[in-house]
Amino acid sequence: MASFPDAGAFARLRAAGFVCAAARLTDYDLPRIGHTIGVGEDEIHAVMEVEASGGGFDRLKRPKMLFEPHVFWRNLAGTARTRAASLGLAYAAWKPGAYPTDSYPRLAQALAIDETAALKACSWGLGQILGENHIAAGYPTPQAMVAAFCDRGEAEHLAAMVRFIKANRLDDELRRHDWAGFAKGYNGASYAKHGYHTKLAAAFAKWAKIKDTPWSPGMGEPAPDPMTPMTGEVVAPPPAVAPAPPPVAQPAPTGGHFSAPPVAPAPAPAGGWLSTLLGRLRAAYPAKG
Repeated sequence: MASFPDAGAFARLRAAGFVCAAARLTDYDLPRIGHTIGVGEDEIHAVMEVEASGGGFDRLKRPKMLFEPHVFWRNLAGTARTRAASLGLAYAAWKPGAYPTDSYPRLAQALAIDETAALKACSWGLGQILGENHIAAGYPTPQAMVAAFCDRGEAEHLAAMVRFIKANRLDDELRRHDWAGFAKGYNGASYAKHGYHTKLAAAFAKWAKIKDTPWSPGMGEPAPDPMTPMTGEVVAPPPAVAPAPPPVAQPAPTGGHFSAPPVAPAPAPAGGWLSTLLGRLRAAYPAKG
């Protein structure tokens, strides 16, 4: 069962202005996650490129986000809706050309009116998943979705996108490269007006010409070669060390952990036969006192 950030995670994220570590995808995330719905990295690349220009975070390390006033409108009622409309944050129907360069100031205003409705009104991350679709993406609340996107990085964005595709039964269209069918389900009935299907087809054609990362099911991401740093520069191996000379053979010990080296015998005195004769004479003729 999927785990989610703790209850205070979103509050801390909101206090930080949605700035986070912004962990990027690895080359292995695309084929690994795409495999769960039977597609390769080219199909995944195509959707990512069209939805979020290939990246899930902005230059400030916040999740890429687009605030949708018409979605905020439908998630509000009564005085909250009236207040949002008076501030230009909510209106009944989508309007072309109504998006600022940065949607976060609008989001900050909307959060002050209704936190959950504000988060539901935003498209988030690599797949630009609308907060309204948090259940289909695999999260109990939009707060949990946004916190997970920041806590786990782009790999989480991608996994959520794939879960959303599967929940809406769009994986068949993606496998068949039925870009019109996919765009209709993913981007809505106005997909053709915005050319989503042609953009997807063009992005897929581009990525299909680029060599894929070798990967197969059950293959984990290999550990990096310790001789190759992240820059790709190959480090020369350390110089070989000359082997030490073999030890001189020693006599086996006679017991215990230590034995004294053998003592060399004392040399025999010169003229040994004369000493022997004198000794015998002294014994035969003892001296008198």
